[in-house]
This record gives sequence, structure tokens and C-alpha cells, in this order.
Amino acid sequence: MSVWQWLGVALGATIALWSLLVAALLALGRRHDAREVAGFIPDCIVLFKRLLQDPRVPRRAKLAVALLIPYLAMPFDLIPDFIPIAGQLDDAILVAAVVAYVTRRAGRELVEELWPGSKRGLQVVLALTNS
Repeated sequence: MSVWQWLGVALGATIALWSLLVAALLALGRRHDAREVAGFIPDCIVLFKRLLQDPRVPRRAKLAVALLIPYLAMPFDLIPDFIPIAGQLDDAILVAAVVAYVTRRAGRELVEELWPGSKRGLQVVLALTNS
């Protein structure tokens, strides 16, 4: 398989697991939780874009975000993304570490200002960062 095919498999597995979680929450009658989960990844993508564009974010913090993005896109990383759950777990841990670093460098207030999602989603992000 080519790198692009592996990337497609990894992306497909991630989307499938994400969709399965949203569907399970809907089946359990937890519509609000399903909505939060469905919007969390897009909210993180928007946050990363805003962090990269904001002049108040220190260069090293921007560099950490800029290096994180291709790492997340690579199907071959510490634990390959095509391995269900574990493949996404190492990515989630790395995202939390980078957001924690950015929060320490740029400030909690800036991350709160740039967060596009709900307050509950922001609480999850900040809880993961121990901020």
C-alpha cells in the first residue's frame, strides 16, 4: 500500500470510531453529549488554525502546533492510526500535550478566547492540559 492509501485507511478508521461513538450516544438518548462529541474534533481544528494565525501566540507554541498537524495526518506514528482505539489514543495524548504547552506559553485566556466551541468542550480541553 502507498502512503496515501494508509492515510486513507487511518482517516477512515478515525472517522468510523468517531461516528460510532456519536451514534452510540444518540442510541442511548444522549443527544447533547452526541452533539458535543460530534463538534469536538472540528472545534480543535479551528482552534489550531486560529493559534497559528494569531500574532499573540509565541513562535515556539506555533511551531508545536505546526509540527502536530502533519504528525496527526501520518498513518505511521508511535502507534499506527489503523489500530483501533490505541492508534487514536496516542494522537489524543499528543494533542493534549501540545495544547497544554500552548496554554502555558500563550496563556489560558488566549486559548479560551480562540476556542470556537462550547464551554463544555473548552472545559475538556483545559482539563486535559491541567490548566
